[in-house]
Amino acid sequence: MTAPARARTSEDLIRAEEPVLAHNYHPLPVVVARAEGTWVEDVEGRRYLDMLAGYSALNFGHRHPALTEAAHRQLDQLTLTSRAFHNDRLAEFAERLAELTGQDMVLPMNTGAEAVESGIKVARKWAYEVKGVPADRATIVVAAENFHGRTTTIVGFSTDETARAGFGPFTPGFRIIPYNDLAALEEAVDETTAAVLIEPIQGEAGVMIPADGYLRGVRELTRRKGCLFVADEIQSGLGRTGRTLAVEHEDVVPDLVLLGKALGGGIVPVSAVVGRREVLGVLRPGEHGSTFGGNPLAAAVGTAVVELLETGEFQRRAAELGVVLRAGLTELVGRGVVGFRSRGLWAGVDVDPAMGTGREVSERLMREGVLVKDTHGSTIRLAPPLTITEDELRSALESLAKVLAA
Repeated sequence: MTAPARARTSEDLIRAEEPVLAHNYHPLPVVVARAEGTWVEDVEGRRYLDMLAGYSALNFGHRHPALTEAAHRQLDQLTLTSRAFHNDRLAEFAERLAELTGQDMVLPMNTGAEAVESGIKVARKWAYEVKGVPADRATIVVAAENFHGRTTTIVGFSTDETARAGFGPFTPGFRIIPYNDLAALEEAVDETTAAVLIEPIQGEAGVMIPADGYLRGVRELTRRKGCLFVADEIQSGLGRTGRTLAVEHEDVVPDLVLLGKALGGGIVPVSAVVGRREVLGVLRPGEHGSTFGGNPLAAAVGTAVVELLETGEFQRRAAELGVVLRAGLTELVGRGVVGFRSRGLWAGVDVDPAMGTGREVSERLMREGVLVKDTHGSTIRLAPPLTITEDELRSALESLAKVLAA
C-alpha cells in the first residue's frame, strides 16, 4: 500500500510559495489553516489572536455565523449573472446600503481599488458634465502619505516611493498637498478641480487622525469652491472607529463615499461608491462596469453586513472597547511606546526604534500568539475584529507590554 502523504508543515508551505508566487508581499511567517471569531489557527494547531482583521476586511471576525449563513443560502440559489441581467438580491443591497450611509445611490464594485478608480471616473465625468470643466482638464486634489490602492493610476499620486518606483508613466491630473492642512487645500483647489479625495483617517500612514474641524473644513471648502468631497472609507468605515463612517465624528456628509473591505464580511470581495444622485447619476450604460460588481453572492453577503451594522451594536462595541484600547496604550507610553493614535478599535502605535522595527515587533508578538502588522518604520497597527471581547483585548495589550519589556 502507498503510504499516506505527509502533511505539509508551515515551513514546508512557506518554502513552497517562494518559487511560484510573485514576491509582492512580505507576510509574517505564519500559515493560517482555520479561523473563527477573533482567533486563527495555523497548520500545526497553534492559535493566534487576530489583531489585524485583514486590514478591516474582517470587522465582524472570521466566519461570522450570520454572514456565512447568508453566503451558504445564496450559493444554493444563484452566484453570478453579470450585470447583463438583473438579479433578485441587488436592489435590497443598494437600498439598505444607501440608507445606512445617508446617501442616494450605490455603484457596486468588487475591490477597494476599483471603488477608488470608480470614484475618480465619476468625479471627472461630473466635472465635465455638471461643473463645466473643459475636456481633459479636470484635476483631483489628494493628500500626501495617502493609501488608496495599488493600480497604476492610484500609485501615480502616492508619495510612497516603494509603491511608485518602476511603474510609470503615471496618469496626470492629480495635485498632492499635505494632509490635515486646510490652507494648502484652499490654495490647491481652482476652477479645474473635480474633487478632493482623502481618507478621513490615513490608515497605511500609521492611523493618522486629522485635527478636529479638518473634515468639516474640507466639506465647507469643497462646497464653497464648487467641487466634490470624496471620502475613502475603505479602511475607516463600517464600524471601525465607533461610528458607521469616520466622517460622522464631525457630522460631515461627503458627496461620494468609497467603501470596501468589511463590506464583503471577510467572505467575498465587495466594494461600492455611494453618493448623491446628482453625482452618481452622471453615469450612463456602457460608460463604466464590472462583470462581478453587484453579483448576487456579493449582494447577499453585503446585505447581511448592512443588517449587522443597522443594529448599531458593532459601532457601540468599537467605541466602548476603544476606550479600553486607548487606556492600555496610554499605560505603555514611556515603556517602549513613544506615541500612538487611536479612534475606536483602530490604533497606530509608534514603538521606540531602540526596541526594533515594526516588523520585528510584529514577529515577536506572533511568537506570543498575537497577530499584528507594521506600517512604516517602528509603527505597528492594531485593528482587531469588532467582535473581540474586553478580556481578549486586554490580553493582547499584555502581550505587547511583555514584548516591549523583553
